[in-house]
Amino acid sequence: MALDEEALAQARKRAVAGGAEKYHAANAAKGKLFARERIALLVDEGSFVEDGIFANALADGLPADGVVTGTATIDGRRVCLMANDSTVKAGSWGARTVEKIIRIIERAYATAVPMVYLVDSAGARITDQVDLFPGRRGAGKIFHTQVRASGSIPQVCALFGPSAAGGAYIPAFCDVVAMVEGNASMYLGSDRMVEMVTGEKTTLEAMGGARVHCTESGVGHFLCKTEQEALDAVRSYLSYLPSNYREDPPAAEARDAATVDLGALVPVSERQAFDMRRYIKGLVDQGSFFEIQALWAKELTIGFARLGGEVVGVLGNNSMFKGGVLFVDSADKATRFVQLCDAFNVPLLFLSDVPGFMVGSAVEKQGIIRHGAKMISAVSEATVPKICVVVRKAYGAGLYAMAGPGFDPEATIALPTAKIAVMGAEAAVNAVYANKIAALPEAERDAFVAERRAEYEQDIDILRLAGELVVDTVVEPGDLRGELIQRYAAARGKDRTFSRRRHGVTPV
Repeated sequence: MALDEEALAQARKRAVAGGAEKYHAANAAKGKLFARERIALLVDEGSFVEDGIFANALADGLPADGVVTGTATIDGRRVCLMANDSTVKAGSWGARTVEKIIRIIERAYATAVPMVYLVDSAGARITDQVDLFPGRRGAGKIFHTQVRASGSIPQVCALFGPSAAGGAYIPAFCDVVAMVEGNASMYLGSDRMVEMVTGEKTTLEAMGGARVHCTESGVGHFLCKTEQEALDAVRSYLSYLPSNYREDPPAAEARDAATVDLGALVPVSERQAFDMRRYIKGLVDQGSFFEIQALWAKELTIGFARLGGEVVGVLGNNSMFKGGVLFVDSADKATRFVQLCDAFNVPLLFLSDVPGFMVGSAVEKQGIIRHGAKMISAVSEATVPKICVVVRKAYGAGLYAMAGPGFDPEATIALPTAKIAVMGAEAAVNAVYANKIAALPEAERDAFVAERRAEYEQDIDILRLAGELVVDTVVEPGDLRGELIQRYAAARGKDRTFSRRRHGVTPV
């Protein structure tokens, strides 16, 4: 029997309406929008084309099976997206939910367009586990498909509520995650499960809330106050990236830099900190710096920016936090960002003011060598144009991690304030002359140390290093921006072959 027009219209109306009104009201009380409202706020008006709207249409209380999927445009560029509907069984997954998610990721990969995840889900429906969990098109296939698409297309997640149990891996496999404070959470086991298994009493917010993940674990990238702010982060992030790995990042109209005296920003004394974020903002096109993971591992600042309208990925050591020393977390932060930029053809700019990697028993037990090797591996393997600017110092393996001369940068540029050495003068003099200093009369020690420091500084004089071709040039701060724009332009179209192999065995 043919489906009449009225029945079809009613089925569509039920699917679009989502769950019962009480669930809509409960979400609204928490400041949460309906899944379809989120989509409407994110994409270009009238551009959304939905797939699978009638999933589980004959079941009671499962409109669209709790997930909205389809294609749309954002700023005129095609994307695929999924949005959990938390008014339908708390956004939990059934078999059709899983199939819809897999299909839309497969479409994004096949058509080479970004994939956007708007997540708000309690995880799998335990009562339906046989249908959705173990099979070839079960929940695991979502993650397999995400990994296959990783680095081929941008994948970005906005997290508005929970992302529970196995579902927590959807955000984890994305390039970046925007989390709404107070509502968003990620966790493998609920607070009740944690207490049952380990005896620990905790809460979802304390264990896996947005602030925890954006400041401590590093799984979250943007801590947002509102859902609109999270959607804006998604839109901004995509504006710096191509649709896929075969394309170049979208250029924009060039803007002048802000009026900032870059030379005055950098203190001569290494003991005096300065904020690398201010330096970056004074160097790049005005208003273009888009910082990523601003609240985690703050000793390293990363983000996208534009130089003369062209996208670059920026990494800068920030001495305002932990002296700019590289720790385990900042090494991981750098590794992921370098890989992201290299995957999507974004040139890299390293602004070095690094004392090196942290030392001591605590970080050795955390695996600082392993994590540092991971960062250096990523920098080595990155074949996009790379430029290293030594703003103030590059000591020890910090020089290597910040794409120093041995790592095939297009150029190593030094500012007049730059110092490149195994370690700073104070540490070096102490290392070499500790016994001699201790043997001297106390009245003679300061003069002896000052003489040795002067000798050391002369040995690493930046003009000497330029004369030895360790650095390619020394430029004044006011000339740096123009120098970078010209050098990146000259590097376009470079050969990006790195090694004869399938892939490296990366330290983890």
